[in-house]
Amino acid sequence: MATSIAALIGLAALSLSAGGFDAVDLLLLALFGATTPWLAIGYWNAAIGFFIMRFTDDPSTYVVPQAARAVPPSAIAGSTAILMCVRNESPDRVVRNLNAMMADIDAAGCADRFHVYVLSDTSLPDILSAEAEAFGELARQWAGRLPLTYRRRTANTGYKAGNIRDFLERWGDAHELMVTLDADSYMTASAVLRMVGIVQANPKLGILQGLVVGMPSTSAFARIFQFGMRLGMRSWTIGSAWWQADCGPYWGHNAVIRVAPFKQHCAIPVLPGNGLLRGHVLSHDQIEAALMRRAGYDVRVLPEEDLGWEENPPTLIEFIRRDQRWCQGTLQYVFFAGTPGLEVVSRFQLLFAMLMFLGSPAWIGLLLVSTLVLAATPSPGAVVDADYGMALLVTILVMWFAPKIATIVDVLSRPILRRRFGGAFRFLGSIAIETAFFLLLSPIMWTAHTLFLAGLPFGRAIGWIGQVRNDHSVSWSTALRHLWPQTLLGAASLMLLGLQQPEALPYVFVLWAGGLALSIPLCVITSRPSVGLAYSRIGIGRLPEETDPPAALEHLELPALRAAQPVAPG
Repeated sequence: MATSIAALIGLAALSLSAGGFDAVDLLLLALFGATTPWLAIGYWNAAIGFFIMRFTDDPSTYVVPQAARAVPPSAIAGSTAILMCVRNESPDRVVRNLNAMMADIDAAGCADRFHVYVLSDTSLPDILSAEAEAFGELARQWAGRLPLTYRRRTANTGYKAGNIRDFLERWGDAHELMVTLDADSYMTASAVLRMVGIVQANPKLGILQGLVVGMPSTSAFARIFQFGMRLGMRSWTIGSAWWQADCGPYWGHNAVIRVAPFKQHCAIPVLPGNGLLRGHVLSHDQIEAALMRRAGYDVRVLPEEDLGWEENPPTLIEFIRRDQRWCQGTLQYVFFAGTPGLEVVSRFQLLFAMLMFLGSPAWIGLLLVSTLVLAATPSPGAVVDADYGMALLVTILVMWFAPKIATIVDVLSRPILRRRFGGAFRFLGSIAIETAFFLLLSPIMWTAHTLFLAGLPFGRAIGWIGQVRNDHSVSWSTALRHLWPQTLLGAASLMLLGLQQPEALPYVFVLWAGGLALSIPLCVITSRPSVGLAYSRIGIGRLPEETDPPAALEHLELPALRAAQPVAPG
């Protein structure tokens, strides 16, 4: 990977050598260098994942050998806690998901080995009463078959990690394993039993993280986003699972965890001091994975696509809010990357997680400086060598899209997969729409991250907040209030280059300024339920679960499954 980064920076230096090399070129090169780690890791994850997908009989067992050893459901022993963490969530969909999973576990004859805990940090009075009533009724409904305990804390000390720590202190010693779930996540009983069986059969396996894919949705924004995630996720995850090996990731939900070592070794200390990033840790999962591995237990990710689902934000505004929470929490990793005893790969994961967000200001700085430089020169050729510049652009795009390209090739070469994604015509149409969406969305998120990071020293922060998960329209005024910085930045860049360097406009529009200038209409249009419903019916962003719905998802009666049109064989 280091060679790839060096080659990218070298090619960028050659591209900038057209008019000599000065201080501005050094600045551009430094900004570009800060963006290269994620390009390189994405490319190599995709390349490794593609070869494993294509040339092994069982990719998941190849990268997780423990998956070949599992206790069958009938032989599962001990007690497993299922934790559902909620905060200011509408209880209806949580009850729906929990009830379906509990029914499946009961049908499998394993209910006596599980105990469900709803761990609430809800603070909104109008949700409190509905939550207590809904979970109380669910507990009464399952009394005598599968126990359910509902507990609400009056203060969400320590955020989600503190919520789970409270469970560990109260009830952890009664259970060998625990399954962690978020309010927007769902696991089938077969997935729970398979993963519990694997962990129980492998005593040194501390955390087994399941691959989490997007839940079929009627939100246009969620459909396009999670279709793109589905394209890139499998090759990325398989590739990373191969080289991370026993130092794998934990994403905070849809995972099975060995309780005793987690309780003993994975407590996250409060960061001392009064700085904005001090205090309780907001993003806990990767730190807990690193601490579990330090304690001598393996952490693995099982890259199978039928283990669990999650609901993605239905609008761009909600998506940005979620990303800001992740951004703030991930920056706190800086205080843990130097923790004594961590494995090298664990430190690497913490550093790269931070680079994911710190790379955004580098992209914005790179694009702003390059725009100003282009506008101030007589022609683009005075700044960028055309041949080297085009080679660099093609290389960046190939590496950027490599995880998706790997899955696209895999799907198109397999008739069964083609049909499950809606057929070749729908699949290719969805790819075209998602590619345009991704090019528009990326600079919007870079700018949002940059603005959020710039605001942190001035007290801008975000806590563990509930999200609006139901489909809803975003008004033009709301979109303007949230996205005016992106719009202003994009429009100003296009106007400047339109006046000074019109020949550069197509590149700048496609690669970054267009997404910023169109951020408001993109937000409004992709939020409209009518657009999402039309996409569902046409098959734009169709997932395999919509073509062949698993019984577990059919029980949820998702609107996207009702709207999806059948696909002819072949």
